[in-house]
Amino acid sequence: MTNQTSSLYVLLVEDQVNIARNISDYMEAKGHVFDFAAQGQQGLELALENHYDLIILDLNLPVMDGLEVCRQLREKSSRHLPILMLTARDSIEDKVSGFTVGADDYLTKPFSLQELEVRCMALARRHLLQSENTLTIGPISLDRKRQRVTRNGEVLDLHAMGYRILTVLAEAYPQVVSRSMLSQKLWGDAPTESDAMRSHIYQLRCVLDKPFDYPVLKTVHGVGFALDVREDKNGS
Repeated sequence: MTNQTSSLYVLLVEDQVNIARNISDYMEAKGHVFDFAAQGQQGLELALENHYDLIILDLNLPVMDGLEVCRQLREKSSRHLPILMLTARDSIEDKVSGFTVGADDYLTKPFSLQELEVRCMALARRHLLQSENTLTIGPISLDRKRQRVTRNGEVLDLHAMGYRILTVLAEAYPQVVSRSMLSQKLWGDAPTESDAMRSHIYQLRCVLDKPFDYPVLKTVHGVGFALDVREDKNGS
């Protein structure tokens, strides 16, 4: 379910009217706000003139293709605008080309509208975390510059791995992070014992949750982990 307090201001650059309409109908019903462009040059101009949270950029566009839009946007924009490439091209070479010119994420057609929204939310959240020194989620505050975490204003004595785990969960909030994805974020492709993950999660809980009234680190059985910071946890 979308966090209604986190509506996005999105620029959709897509020349296929039916696809643009399907995306906007679904996303606007969830509370997001859209601007549209049907060709690349127009999309570039809008992106440079307005302050969007995210751009959904098709690769095959008239006048100027998506790769060139992305390249010029990275050269000319004074800020990093998160870009999700949306395209029917699904080869590794095409994806590499997109990431090389500055795309942040890549979704191939046909796609699920639900997945598109989840990716947009995660991308915007990740960008916010990276672009601001401090990110606050409910009672938790992460100071990236000093790598310090507080809960209800109290500094938490986290080990490095606990900080990294909490950062991954904060980037994905409010989505669930699977065990495999968390393992990939922490250790890359190097395999690790499941006991190591269990141990780090336990140590994080001891510092993040046990001294407080309610837990915010939630285990979704059979899936993974998520932050749960709803205010009604206090019994209100």
